[in-house]
Formats: sequence, C-alpha cells, structure tokens
Amino acid sequence: MSTDMDPRLGLNRAVESHPAHVVEAAGDQDMVAAVRLAADEKRAVGVLATGHGPSLAADGAVLVNTRRMDGVRVDAERATAWIEAGARWRDVLAHTTPHGLAPLNGASPDVGVIGYLTGGGAGLLGRRYGFAADHVRRLRLVTADGRFREVTADTDPDLFWAVRGGKDNFGLVVSAEVDLFPVARLYGGGLYFHAEATAEVLHAYAEWVRQLPETMATSVLLARDTDLPDAPEPLRGRSVTHLRIAYSGDPADGERLVRPMRALRPAALLDTVRDMPYADSGTIHHDPVSAPYVAYDRNVLLGELTADTVDTLLALTAPDTGGAFPTELRHFGGAYARPPQVPNCVGGRDAAFSLFPRATPEPGILRRRDDLLAGLRPWSTGGISLNFAGVEDTAPDRVRAAYTPADFDRLRTLKAQHDPDNMFRINFNIPPKGDDR
Repeated sequence: MSTDMDPRLGLNRAVESHPAHVVEAAGDQDMVAAVRLAADEKRAVGVLATGHGPSLAADGAVLVNTRRMDGVRVDAERATAWIEAGARWRDVLAHTTPHGLAPLNGASPDVGVIGYLTGGGAGLLGRRYGFAADHVRRLRLVTADGRFREVTADTDPDLFWAVRGGKDNFGLVVSAEVDLFPVARLYGGGLYFHAEATAEVLHAYAEWVRQLPETMATSVLLARDTDLPDAPEPLRGRSVTHLRIAYSGDPADGERLVRPMRALRPAALLDTVRDMPYADSGTIHHDPVSAPYVAYDRNVLLGELTADTVDTLLALTAPDTGGAFPTELRHFGGAYARPPQVPNCVGGRDAAFSLFPRATPEPGILRRRDDLLAGLRPWSTGGISLNFAGVEDTAPDRVRAAYTPADFDRLRTLKAQHDPDNMFRINFNIPPKGDDR
C-alpha cells in the first residue's frame, strides 16, 4: 500500500499515527463497532477524513478512517443536504450547484465537510449567513457508550450545542443535515500583486473593507517565496500578494466594489475576478489539491485592522526577516458576529479578522511565525479558530482560547456527562470537568 493510500495518514503529515486498530468505515455500523472495540480494550478513538487539520497522533488508539463514506443527498425543495462523514466539499458542490443552491463551504473544495462543520466553518458566504455550524439541522453520531444517536435542537439541545463547535470531543459524527442557500453565481477571483506592492495593497485593503457589505467576502494571502501550483506565466516563480474576492450579489455591484483595488498602482500582475458559477468557487483561493505536505498551522483572531496593525504585519513578514511562509488575513464580521438562531459553542464571534500563517517545521521558520503572532497581540481578541489550529495547539490553554470562558466550562461539564473517560481525546481535547491532568 502506498503512503498516499495509507488509512493512517492525512493530507497534512505533521503527525504520523501508529494506531492499534484502523477501521476503514463504510457505514454507521462500522463506526459503532469501532467505538465498542475501543471501549472493550480501553483505548482512545481518533477519526480521520482528509487530514487537513491534524492534532495528536493516534498512537495505540482505534483510528476510524471515514473516506469511504462520501455520500451526499440533496432535498432541493427544503434547501438542505444530507452529508456523510467522509465527504469533501467538492462532493457536496457537485450535488447542490445543479439546483442553484450553495452550501456554506470552505474556500477549498478538497476539505472534509464534517470537521469543518464541527469546528465552526468560516467560508465564502460566511459574512452573509454566518458560520457553517450555525446552519446544521441534524447530526447522527456515535457516542462513547457505543450508541447510535440522532441529535437535534429538540431531541438533545445540550449535545447538539456542544458538537457544533466542539469538534469530535463528543462522539463520531456519522452524517449531518445542513441548510443550503439560493446562491448560483459569484463575482469572484483573485487580484495577484507583486510582493513589492504589499504595503500599498494591505493599507488600501484595511480602509477598503470598512465599507464592504456582508455579501462581500475577502482575504489576502502573502505568498512569500512560494511557487503557486499550476501558476500561470505572470506568477511563476514570484512572491505575490493575492487578494481573494467572493461577492454573492449582483455582478455589476461587485465590479463597482472591486474597482478601488483594481485601481492600485502598480497594477495587479493577474486579475481573475469575474462572474462565475458557484461550482467554480474553489478557484478563488487557488489552494493546492491533494498533495501531501507538512505544515505547522497556528492562528490568531484580531479585533481590528489598523494602520499600525498593517505596519507590524509588514515588518514581521518582510523577506529580509526570513518570513518565508504563507500568511492569510481573512475578513470576518457581518453575520459571523451575530448569535445563531439555534445556539452553539462556536467562538470567535468578536473577531474582525483572522491571521493564519502556515509554517514548515524548521526551527527558524517556526520562531519567526511565533514572532509574528506575538507581534500582533495588541490587536488580538485572545481567541483562536480550531479549524486553523495545528499540532502545537493541543494543550488545554490553547483549546480554551477557542471558546468563551462560560462556554468552555459548560463544554467540560457536558464532556463529563457524555464521555467521562475521555475516549474521544485524539483531537483538540476538551477534558471532562474533574479531570485536570
């Protein structure tokens, strides 16, 4: 078996697991059997779909690989989709976009749906509709007692609250029903500027986003000394500043809103912003597809983006500081800041932006990445996003930063009720109340 097909390994190879058992689940009963096996042998349980966001190695554990469970069913009349545990967003888009409906998917179509949903989910339509977890209607999961349960706000409001934001701390999610939205097209794409224009672009961006409607989602990627995959000739071998745009309103309004950034000088090396079918939304961020890599991810949530914030970011990512790692600044606010109709534990609603550097594991690179995060502390909310956390963020104090203090305390209480032995601990772990190891 090649390592690319090895069911122990995810896309991000920052951890390599050596489990006692691997269960390649094809259905819900396989997941039930895996949990019961772990209980009988007093082992931990880990779960792996795509492996974009690794946490701990599943050494000695029962590791459940869900990749074979990639089914999607769409109810166009109800505007919902039922999604199995191993599906990726590309699978969902293939079923929803023919109906003119969009899920609250992430920027990359290659990311697994369930981990994204249970971690919150901040994507291309989030400023308009909120976190993806805010629009989960039902969950099917296997809990630590080996029971298969269907959970809704009516049947089990506490557990439903906890799983939507609590990742896989409360059970193995078998499938989920989510809302879909009537978005058939986007005005979107990228403006790619030469790295020498970064200061002008970021300062202009900080002013520009203040006036944007909630229908406009944006981010900026500082790609330093990084060859973009399948890069067209104007970008090949360059460091670039990539402004990503996803506008879900009228294309004419989108063109007008983008005009100030198009007018920057020097002009963009490449402009791919256009009216597109929602099925092509994965081209906006131009993320790499399915090539294994090693990355030590970390992130910080920012309460504001001022001129001083930008200057600090520029100083700490300048090429002469050795800041040779990609760094993304993503605009939050809008519907992200509003409480959902059905409460959940997703944190970070006070964030105006997220800052996400992706570093390779060389000590010098990791130190400079941490210098960047420390330098932005004056503008930090103190929070992090678990969907952009990495293998260095598994300690309880780091996990705690993803939630409000009251929510984290409630999560620990619920963990003690539903998983008192902390079977589900191969993750960004929420320890049961009373377990202070």
